[in-house]
Amino acid sequence: MTASLPGTGLSATTSAEPVSLHLDPGTGDARTYPASGDCEINADGSIGQPYAQGKANDTPPCGITYLRASGSDRPYAMQATVTWQITWTSTTGEGGDLPDGTFGATQDVAVQEIQSVNR
Repeated sequence: MTASLPGTGLSATTSAEPVSLHLDPGTGDARTYPASGDCEINADGSIGQPYAQGKANDTPPCGITYLRASGSDRPYAMQATVTWQITWTSTTGEGGDLPDGTFGATQDVAVQEIQSVNR
């Protein structure tokens, strides 16, 4: 984003780059991947990887597995939070770092059924 001061030739540009994603499943009856819930950001700014045939049993690089149905009375309040590193530059050559920005949202997740395999 660039802001300019009309008639002066002065402007400043801010840039934001995602540096982390944290997942909180909203219940202790879940597993996060990785266990910390802190997912890596790929070099291209993406998170995780697309599903590919034959990877159904692989551990995902980023995700949640719910271990218990949420029940009919309330869903789990899953929260995802992205932290952004923010920098600025100006037409005078000045610039620097601004405080990281953290933005998150909560999404209700209704888990209706859990399947298990008994051997």
